[in-house]
Amino acid sequence: MLSLRHCQGLTRVSLLRTHRQAAVSPLLVCGRSQCTRWSSGDGSGGHHDSGPRYRPHSPGWSHVIAGLLAGTGAVLVYRLHRSQVEQAATNIHPIREAHSFPIYTQEEVTKHRTLADGVWVTYKGGVYDITDFVAMHPGGNKIMLAAGGALEPFWALYAVHGQDHVLEILSEYKVGELSPEDCKQQEASLSDPYSSDPPRHPALRVNSQKPFNAEPPPELLSDSFITPSAIFFKRNHLPVPKVDPETYQLEIEGLPGGPVSLSLAELKSRFPKHTVTATLQCAGNRRSEMNQVKQVKGLNWGIGAISNATWSGARLRDVLIAAGYTPGTVAQHVQFEGLDRDVTGTTYGASIPLRKAVSEDGDVLLAYEMNGEELPADHGFPVRVVVPGTVGARNVKWLGKIALSQEESSSHWQQNDYKGFSPCTDWDTVDFKSAPAIQELPVQSAITQPAEGSAVDRSAGELTVKGYAWSGGGREVVRVDVSLDGGRTWQVAQLQGGDKQEGPAEAPPLGRAWAWKLWELTAPLPEGAQELEIMCKAVDNSYNMQPDSVAPIWNLRGVLSNAWHRVTVRVEEEEEEEEEEKY
Repeated sequence: MLSLRHCQGLTRVSLLRTHRQAAVSPLLVCGRSQCTRWSSGDGSGGHHDSGPRYRPHSPGWSHVIAGLLAGTGAVLVYRLHRSQVEQAATNIHPIREAHSFPIYTQEEVTKHRTLADGVWVTYKGGVYDITDFVAMHPGGNKIMLAAGGALEPFWALYAVHGQDHVLEILSEYKVGELSPEDCKQQEASLSDPYSSDPPRHPALRVNSQKPFNAEPPPELLSDSFITPSAIFFKRNHLPVPKVDPETYQLEIEGLPGGPVSLSLAELKSRFPKHTVTATLQCAGNRRSEMNQVKQVKGLNWGIGAISNATWSGARLRDVLIAAGYTPGTVAQHVQFEGLDRDVTGTTYGASIPLRKAVSEDGDVLLAYEMNGEELPADHGFPVRVVVPGTVGARNVKWLGKIALSQEESSSHWQQNDYKGFSPCTDWDTVDFKSAPAIQELPVQSAITQPAEGSAVDRSAGELTVKGYAWSGGGREVVRVDVSLDGGRTWQVAQLQGGDKQEGPAEAPPLGRAWAWKLWELTAPLPEGAQELEIMCKAVDNSYNMQPDSVAPIWNLRGVLSNAWHRVTVRVEEEEEEEEEEKY
């Protein structure tokens, strides 16, 4: 599946090519222990062949090719060290074109769609022969989707492809120019798949534009128990689909009575409306702290890939029962499929255990409202799944299909992502089938105020520290400990389980603590301290506690980052006092 969206380190990957003929006039570009070879070759296979060819120095480089056309980045992710990627990107230099190219029509390009006839693609008016590239690539079946056509729809999904070094290496595949007439037609037909994405709040801190992923500033997170929809963290894997609520249909499959289809109006009218306050957290929340230990693959989330909202809609349990579900079914999983899709037509998908989906206490919703209003486009309009206590990746947005199955979803995001591994596992040894898909998340807490590197005034005499805490699986956070002196001494923070103006919140039912706790501590400044290392750690009602450091829980995808959160601040003297000392 298209996993390149998760791998920021891959932005430096270059297209590599081998040639089956003897190399002429090789040009070696070497750096450290790696050596990259450029060579020119003769045409073969009954099609035009112009320009230099690239021959990798080692067979291991074949794994670098993955993901650059149809985004099949998973193959390359398994085999690639970040150092190799950066070395290839920084050491390869373009070879200037020394002659003109023949002109081809789109009709001629379209004839080259198989390995036998040669595989050609176009990009911005150029024609490129990628036959050898496809032949050496284990994921070539998806790459063939671009055969005989334009790269733009594929590359537009992942903006990393537009970087100069990728385009320079692509130029070595060039065999011709597309006719001016076909160029005009192509430009008119190609569009940015993200052009219809909704506007976003300017306060959000953007981690990627296409697809859009952003988090609220930490100081805003603890301002309100309910996160406003506009600044609720945004986690998109693909372009936001435009869905007509009038024609929307939710398909349900895998039940004894056969498929069932529900309109949005039916979902609202036939089933009781339930409201649940639940926190959603991305598996990659706080990934930036793992990057400080060792670089990982994924968006560089801070502490803001978590938010809390009220969700309203029909209970999934009620809908499944009405559609024919009865206890004792052989199904073990409920699969969800979104309406967001890539250029290959592949949709986002995930699954949860059936027992969670049909549990009376599971509170799984087919939500059509968020914070009392219809779902915003970024959050799954018109219908999304809300699976309280479960990692955000299973809360599928723009829900199009539900299927009961004996198997988990076959989606890339269920099978080859969002899984945790040992710190000793790297991309050469990882086996995604060996680890279970993340469902419930571990206990978590973070400091939202004061900010890292900020200053506090000693004359104030005290300091207020704020933050959030949450645990997956409906486990309630019962305590947050805070230290102002690097962990030598600790104090217990005050927990807030609802809006302050509404008074103390009732304790949630056992096993159904779906919402976070905001917390606050006001304490005297340690005497004589010029710098404070503030720490927090949460404890849930199963007495699960956060680990004290990141290194032992580091993993190659940077997920499940829940070590004690640390913030360092300076203690400064009041300016007036400093002025008096001068005189």
